[in-house]
Amino acid sequence: MNFLSTFVTFQNLHEVRRLCHWGPIIALSVIVICSTMAIVDSIIWYWPLDTTGGSINFIMLLNWTVLILYNYFNAMFVGPGYIPLGWKPERQQDAQYLQYCSVCQGYKAPRSHHCRKCNRCVMKMDHHCPWINNCCGHMNHAYFTSFLLLAPLGCSHAAIIFIMTMYTQLYERISFGWSTVKIDMSAVRQFQPLMPFSVPAFAASLFALGLALGTTIAVGMLFFIQAKDRIQHYQTGEDFTFPYDLGTRWLNFKQVFTWSGTPKGDGIEWPVHPKCHQHTLTIEQLKQKADKRVRSQVQYRAVEDYNGACCPLSKGFQTFFRTPCTEEPRIPLNKGDTILATRGTKWWMYGDKVLKEEHNSGRERVRGWFPRRCVEKCHYDTAASDSTSDKKAN
Repeated sequence: MNFLSTFVTFQNLHEVRRLCHWGPIIALSVIVICSTMAIVDSIIWYWPLDTTGGSINFIMLLNWTVLILYNYFNAMFVGPGYIPLGWKPERQQDAQYLQYCSVCQGYKAPRSHHCRKCNRCVMKMDHHCPWINNCCGHMNHAYFTSFLLLAPLGCSHAAIIFIMTMYTQLYERISFGWSTVKIDMSAVRQFQPLMPFSVPAFAASLFALGLALGTTIAVGMLFFIQAKDRIQHYQTGEDFTFPYDLGTRWLNFKQVFTWSGTPKGDGIEWPVHPKCHQHTLTIEQLKQKADKRVRSQVQYRAVEDYNGACCPLSKGFQTFFRTPCTEEPRIPLNKGDTILATRGTKWWMYGDKVLKEEHNSGRERVRGWFPRRCVEKCHYDTAASDSTSDKKAN
């Protein structure tokens, strides 16, 4: 265990269970397939022991694999960092600027949010990533972003190896009519390959090439989004200064990426812009949340029972086939239940079920998706309000 801790930091042995999820299984399968095929093809194409170029190519390939796995497992097992259960600000008067989490029985520190998947309030939560089966937040942001950078680079290198292997092995066997394509193969043909390049090997290389190119495009786009969020200057049309923009991209960058791998700060208090204070953003969030509650929540009443199934066939084929592709929960309904809807699609809606006082002693919040056909709108508002509400619900 001491040896493992030098490579990956485990909070506890229960964290290993995060591997038993479709996200890590798919992600690690892609990494294993691309890395294994790249190593095999590099041996066939450019034997590493005969030339300096082959040795550099092979070492770089192994380097990508180690760095990708190192950052991936640290992003998964280090975790984002969690706000202590029952946390309260040191100064009691600051509680009025913070949101209260009824699940964690404490206040949400600045920049923290409650994750329904992790069932905890997460420090500087960005999002819950299914590919690492964990949240991306304060403690693992650098590892996660590094993984997003290294994966496209490693897959690009692997894709070049796949293409060159297939080209060199098929160059003398199949005539493509590319008379103008001339590549010097003398350096890589000084030996006989240790393994034959058969039809199955060609098919496997082609499949790995598709995975490598797809990963390069998808993960590269995600890295661009993450990097932009980390270093950009936040600007809005309103007279509002984003408190965590320290003024330059380099200062913002250093808050996340450090030589030790551990980000600056304790995840509760943050360095802020000179014109702001610790609760500038939380005050703005409380205002926006109150405004959203007034404008966007539309009251509906359940007219059909719904058992909370993900794909309820009894509610119609369109409802069955167009179920939301999300891990967000479904909420069961009984006739007469009241729901405050906040968003929806043509066949499904998302909202909070209004619980009766005797069933909500713990301040529990029940929200999720439900079929649109199971509810009808409560006609209690003016025509103008109805028009606005329908816009929001649709």
